[in-house]
Amino acid sequence: MYLPPHFRQDDRAKMVAFMRANAFATLVSVVDGAPFATHLPLLVEERGEDVVIIGHVAKPNTQWKSFGGAESLAIFGGPHAYISPSLYEEVESVPTWNYIAVHASGMPAIFTYAEAPEKVQSMLETLMQSFEPAYLKQWETLTEKYRAGMMMGIVAFEMVATRLEGKYKLSQNRSLVDQETVAEHLLQSADPTISGVGVAMQERILQEG
Repeated sequence: MYLPPHFRQDDRAKMVAFMRANAFATLVSVVDGAPFATHLPLLVEERGEDVVIIGHVAKPNTQWKSFGGAESLAIFGGPHAYISPSLYEEVESVPTWNYIAVHASGMPAIFTYAEAPEKVQSMLETLMQSFEPAYLKQWETLTEKYRAGMMMGIVAFEMVATRLEGKYKLSQNRSLVDQETVAEHLLQSADPTISGVGVAMQERILQEG
């Protein structure tokens, strides 16, 4: 990812919190010499010094067959917004886009229900607990045969992040007046994707101030 110094985020705690808050990510691998992407929810765990990305794909999705051959890239995207040059003090300015994104790279290691049933079940239950805790009760009422069949139909994976890259492009290259003007403008939007950038900008301005 292109990372100009003024947009670079190196705070691991902030990046982990962002990934957890924006868990529906894009996992990119190289399959048969070409990029291949799957959109899926991912769990993010901290284990000592490691940040571990956990998820699963459907068994017919052949992306998992490339795991272990080369690094994969998990892309976590957050709020984003168009920034009009009309908001700047300086007339000779160009349009741009503000956004937050975190990239996690690593080598996924697979585990299946046939090989590690307890691990796959634990992973699924953690996903349910994260996204719909109430469904756990329904899941537990399903027959063991049905649940086993569902778990046999997926390939789970864990990926220790060998590299984390955070880009918080929030007008840091502009004057404080421009930053405050842009943030106030974005906060007026009814679209949470846009106003979310305003919130992030406002928080950063207060922290830096």
